[in-house]
Amino acid sequence: MIVTTGNDVVGYAVASTIGIVRGIVVRSPSITQGLRGGLNAILGGHLDAYDKVCEAAREQAYQRMVKHAREKGADAVIAMRYDATEFAPGVTEVLVYGTAVKLTRV
Repeated sequence: MIVTTGNDVVGYAVASTIGIVRGIVVRSPSITQGLRGGLNAILGGHLDAYDKVCEAAREQAYQRMVKHAREKGADAVIAMRYDATEFAPGVTEVLVYGTAVKLTRV
């Protein structure tokens, strides 16, 4: 599956647009990650525990978007974007979305 933040894929033309595809994950840090991240926030420095939670959520949301695109029969996803929203203290929604398309070689 080709996934790009661009609106086109070099060497291909968009033969048809299938529609919007997305992957959504809602995450919060574990108790251990929360304690380590909170301590680092107080002491200053890199918040590695939170990095891991965020990266895992982004990867899982991305994989869900790719699965959604495959289920719709897409060859690629163009104009892919990430979005994140904290809708409760310590609870974050990660959304990945883009436009599923069928490609043809040019």
